[in-house]
Amino acid sequence: MKNKLFSGESINIEYKVEMPKKSEKYMKTVVAFANGRGGRIVFGVDDKTLNIVGMNPDTIFQTMDAITNAISDSCEPKIYPDVTLQSIDDKTIIVVEIHPGPMRPYYIKNKGLVDGTYVRVAGTSRHAEGYMLKELILEGQNRYFDNEPCEYLEINEDDIKDLCDKMKKIAIENTWNDEEKAAIRDVTKNILITWGILKEDNGKIIPTNAYALLTGKMQIQPTIQCAVFKGKTRAYFVDRREFSGPIQDQVQLAFQYVLEKINMGMQIKGIYRQDVYELPINSVRELIANAVAHRNYLEPGNIQVAIFDDRLEVTSPGMLLNTVSIKKMIEGYSRLRNPAIANAFAYMKIIEKWGTGIPRILRECKEYGLKKPELIDFDGDFRVNMYRREEKSKTTQTTTQITTQTTTQTTTQITTQTTIKLTKNDHEILQVIQNNPALSQKEIAMELGWTVDRVKYYLNKMKKQEAIRRIGSSHKGYWELLIKL
Repeated sequence: MKNKLFSGESINIEYKVEMPKKSEKYMKTVVAFANGRGGRIVFGVDDKTLNIVGMNPDTIFQTMDAITNAISDSCEPKIYPDVTLQSIDDKTIIVVEIHPGPMRPYYIKNKGLVDGTYVRVAGTSRHAEGYMLKELILEGQNRYFDNEPCEYLEINEDDIKDLCDKMKKIAIENTWNDEEKAAIRDVTKNILITWGILKEDNGKIIPTNAYALLTGKMQIQPTIQCAVFKGKTRAYFVDRREFSGPIQDQVQLAFQYVLEKINMGMQIKGIYRQDVYELPINSVRELIANAVAHRNYLEPGNIQVAIFDDRLEVTSPGMLLNTVSIKKMIEGYSRLRNPAIANAFAYMKIIEKWGTGIPRILRECKEYGLKKPELIDFDGDFRVNMYRREEKSKTTQTTTQITTQTTTQTTTQITTQTTIKLTKNDHEILQVIQNNPALSQKEIAMELGWTVDRVKYYLNKMKKQEAIRRIGSSHKGYWELLIKL
């Protein structure tokens, strides 16, 4: 108990050397704890030195009553603290424990709901911004933002069918096994209602915020901001891009961006060469998808995917929900912030709903021999850092220097020897392109019976190897082979 109480102020502990004359000085912390994961206020400890000062033993019981009454009288809805005494080194302190409240938002009564609501952020009690207050109100009423009606949006049966068809198409593209593809059921209007993507009110079908996000029709549609930075800080941009549109499309575009920017090596399996990215790509995709599915859509910020020399950093707006902690996430616990979106993403094979994502990411990074990913809950956002192998960057740099010093003839020979080593899958795609260079990525996928994602992976890889290039636009252009089959 002593270690927990005297380890310094944090998200769930605050110290007071004495009971302030004005109760408002600690009442902000009381309501912040009730609006969050709970916490303790310890009276009789110096908050700067952590020295145990103790409370006056002659008036300590009157002080306890005064604290209890102040909390009861000052907060709305009422908060009932557990107030106890603890003796340490012949000194007595008062420990006030505030439990997470079920009737959020809690606020200081005389300041009102808007001005009197506080939340706990990074060890301090802060006034709740508008979007935080809205989420607390929804949470207190057991409601979800993505389930709420999107008042300004009108839809018809064709709109609903279009979304259903697109969702099934994505589900099929994200399924590898032919038997599983055949088992994918149609999405219907009633299923969308069950998931919370649509609502029915007096016979009228109303779109929810989830529908608006999945169709890209949100009034202010959030985006994913992607960037590559030089070094390990955000001081210098190398490249940046922003992806908009339906949120499920944003996941795929951001994922492809990362694949284009990270390193790729190779390993031999049997008689075939297999190209391997420096990061586990399934985990990369999962990180981005989880950020989109679990972010706070009431907060105006955007998801950021940043690539540094030493790490991939994915930042999602919104603190962790009150019952969720990093420790629980590592153990596989999950609580849905956006259940309608989670249902849609699970159907489209974009995420798992059952909390397996983080444990799987940790396991895959360990199998890759990478440093353990870092999970950070800070300043109203949630971030995951997936670390790259730094020695790879050094190898790349050395190789670049050597290549620069060689003659054009030598470089050409090296390039030819590297790109000639094609896998069986490479050959299959190149053969299709040779037969019909005007085919789109989707048409190539149909020819081979592959997913579009799989085709994009190999095309991007062979473009990097300078085995092929695209001439013209994605719709009206054609593929040019740069090597002989």
